[in-house]
Amino acid sequence: MALVRRMSTVVKAKVSRLLNRVERPGEILDYGYQKQVENLYKLKRGIADVVTAKQRLQRQQAMLQQKVVKLDTQARQALATGQEDLARTALERKQLAQGELQSLDRDVGELGDQQQKLIDSEQKLRVKVETFRTRKEVVKAQYSAAEAQVRISEAATGVGSQMADVGMALQRAVDKTENMKARADAVSELEAAGTFDDLTALGPGKDDIDRQLEQIGALSAVDDELARIKIELGPILPSAQIPVHSQAPPAERSPTAGR
Repeated sequence: MALVRRMSTVVKAKVSRLLNRVERPGEILDYGYQKQVENLYKLKRGIADVVTAKQRLQRQQAMLQQKVVKLDTQARQALATGQEDLARTALERKQLAQGELQSLDRDVGELGDQQQKLIDSEQKLRVKVETFRTRKEVVKAQYSAAEAQVRISEAATGVGSQMADVGMALQRAVDKTENMKARADAVSELEAAGTFDDLTALGPGKDDIDRQLEQIGALSAVDDELARIKIELGPILPSAQIPVHSQAPPAERSPTAGR
């Protein structure tokens, strides 16, 4: 049971929060004014119905009054002609008509009182409706002004929901820009240090260590090749070390020499 009450409280709280979020004071005031105007129209229709019923009873009163006068005249005429029984019957009907007439008088009086009460209520309600309408427009104007002021203040200070989203987006853009600048500086520094090879070159990429190892390997290969050639040539004579262009060419012997 306690769990049910708790769930009911939570649901009511969430519904109330949702209603507060979507509720617009101007719309609520307009709706309240509309309902009051509808009540005023209903009251006016009620007055019209009472007046209609009273007029209908008043017409019946007029008909009964004419009937009473007619029966009284008939009774007199019957007595004048010596028809006492007929006169008595006319007078009895006259008494019944007068009784109905008295009842109608009471009904008409009650309807008249009810009509007056409804008229008074209608006048009071009309004043309230007009007062509410004036007050409604004032409150709506004040709310619109306050809402505009809040929006302007939020826009100026950047605390509004939309401005907060814009501010967050701007901050993210600034952060991305700073990260991109730092990355660009890092790439430039590594490129200047020769860490990066030309990524468009064919073959595997090489770094500084790879290049140094290749250079050492190349120098070792040159030394090995030089040693191998020396072994193949054997000892080098001192005369062989003299440049060729410094030795004079030997004189050619003439075929007739020694003859």
